[in-house]
Amino acid sequence: MIGRIEIRTTGRGLREITREVQAAVAESGLVEGLCTVMIQHTSASLTIQENADPSARHDLEQWIDRHVPEGDPHYTHTLEGADDMPAHIRAAITATTLSIPIADGRLALGTWQGIYLWEHRRRGSTRRCVVHIGG
Repeated sequence: MIGRIEIRTTGRGLREITREVQAAVAESGLVEGLCTVMIQHTSASLTIQENADPSARHDLEQWIDRHVPEGDPHYTHTLEGADDMPAHIRAAITATTLSIPIADGRLALGTWQGIYLWEHRRRGSTRRCVVHIGG
């Protein structure tokens, strides 16, 4: 089964999408298999991260801001704004596709794990993900 989910972002940051992906798994009726999620954008990414303590997400965002800053004079791709090229780099060094096993009809995530869409642009956008569920 292939499904699609759309997520509205309001700007940079990690937005949990575990519920949306789990809903697609439930809708498929598959009890055991694999769920693959791919984001259809080059300036946002996906990650599995702690969903209990928001300070972990805050620290990740601060770390990436320090290591992939805006305003690098070496960037040549600048027509879409100062945050565009850093967003592409951030997406390139993180992940655009995740695969999560399905067990007993549920995503086999750990106790403190959640699936996150990581928006790398300052402005919000509607992001599309393709969800493939197979057994």
